[in-house]
Amino acid sequence: MTTHTILRIDASMRQTGSVSRQLTDQLIAAMPDSEVITRDLSIDGVPTINEDWIGANFTPPADRSAAQKDLLALSDTLIAEIMHSDTLVFGMPIYNFGIPAALKAWVDQISRVGITFNYTEAGPKGLLEGKKAIIVAASGGTTVDSDIDFATPYLRHLLGFIGIFDVEVIAADSLMAKPDRLQAAQQRIAALTT
Repeated sequence: MTTHTILRIDASMRQTGSVSRQLTDQLIAAMPDSEVITRDLSIDGVPTINEDWIGANFTPPADRSAAQKDLLALSDTLIAEIMHSDTLVFGMPIYNFGIPAALKAWVDQISRVGITFNYTEAGPKGLLEGKKAIIVAASGGTTVDSDIDFATPYLRHLLGFIGIFDVEVIAADSLMAKPDRLQAAQQRIAALTT
């Protein structure tokens, strides 16, 4: 029997009281027959890329030094987690209208030409096709997909850039003004997983 594999990416910096974690817990619990790989960005951390990392990335694999291979080791691991997964589940709070810095660092680590995307005459082509993504977005004051939401459209675009176009968004947004949106998100998860 083939096992469905979920890559869970928690981007909230809060370990307690996090709405995105609470909803992601509910979503994962409703998918019981799955292998779950968890990447908690608040615990594991992801370093930002730098000049040495970029140099290593653009050095042909056969020519990389041991130090360059070490610089790319985490990136290789993060990409392998995606490749091994059927579904990516993002627990994503919206911080100051955008994605958390740790999630942006993750994006930079996994966006590698020749591995997760290629440039073609027709434009960029993602290489991670055939996967699904679910974005669980939580915010206190930003409405998902509004003019001031630069997080959800960005992550959706990034996923398409690497070849993942089947993207579902579960929004628990503007909770400071509309606390009932949490219940709506919980109901959406229940409907999605039945």
